[in-house]
Amino acid sequence: MDNDYAKYNDAAEILKVLAHPIRLCIVAGLLKKGCCNVSNMQECLEIPQSTISQHLQKLRTAGIIEGTRNGLEVNYRVCNETVTEIISILISKIN
Repeated sequence: MDNDYAKYNDAAEILKVLAHPIRLCIVAGLLKKGCCNVSNMQECLEIPQSTISQHLQKLRTAGIIEGTRNGLEVNYRVCNETVTEIISILISKIN
């Protein structure tokens, strides 16, 4: 048995962040589109912008997504290859 607890702790933290339907939807949508801004996410999810921003902050803090400023808007994309693989597997099992 592997005693490297830190590896498992890091993996568990990523899974905790992904373990919310809105965050899963955001990440899946970003993987599908490549990148997106908050306004586009709001149109698709039909939830308040402030709620989306809170979820984006959790995803950014976990190193799952990153934002690139383009004038006044920020375009987000998935930057974590492990998360890309996890979500791809989940989506293939759901569809």
